[in-house]
Amino acid sequence: MRRALPFALSLIAGYVDTSSFLALGGLFTAHITGNFVTLAAALALGTSGTTAKILALPVFCVTIFAMRYLGKLLALSDTLGMKVLLAFELLFLVAGCVAAISLAPFTDPDGFQLVLTGMLLVVALAIQNAAHRVHLASMPPTTVLTGTITQIMLDLADLVHGTSDDSGAVVRPRLARMATNVAVFAVGCGLAALLHALVGIWCFALPPLLALGSLYLALDTPTAQTASGIATGRE
Repeated sequence: MRRALPFALSLIAGYVDTSSFLALGGLFTAHITGNFVTLAAALALGTSGTTAKILALPVFCVTIFAMRYLGKLLALSDTLGMKVLLAFELLFLVAGCVAAISLAPFTDPDGFQLVLTGMLLVVALAIQNAAHRVHLASMPPTTVLTGTITQIMLDLADLVHGTSDDSGAVVRPRLARMATNVAVFAVGCGLAALLHALVGIWCFALPPLLALGSLYLALDTPTAQTASGIATGRE
């Protein structure tokens, strides 16, 4: 269960990012910097749908600041702090689900309904980023995979070239973790695309259930200090 939490969070990130991109005019809710690309493309092509993309970064930043400040203000322990963050993520995923289902269809790419739904989901994934960075920092990232894939290729090259027994004992478990992390994220993306095609906006009903599962897993998750015994090195 301790090892499963990062994979559950990766599944959520892949799923929510894909479903929001498909349903909310190309908005990335997990891969925030991706909105820079889609925003630039919208401006260059003169298309609509820029409001949510412009707001995504400041909303993300304010959320991270607020969660960090709240944790410091309440002097939460490491274990309790993670549970609180995941509970907040669940709350905002529920709110995003309710908003998506009740406010759809989103006929105006810059309309209040779409922007509100998108920002609720951005807040949820920002909280997940904060939870990982603060409490699961020794484990592979759950939302941004570029660095993880880079490390996978580096580790594969090291193994093919040949490593010492001590080095291989570190590299092989890390490689397995990171490869699984990427695979789970991809499963989340594929599942979101499938359900969006099958049930449309109702695909947003699944993330709160996934978040509830991750909160349950957090009950048996080690603190940041003991987590290093499970996953050494920061990806």
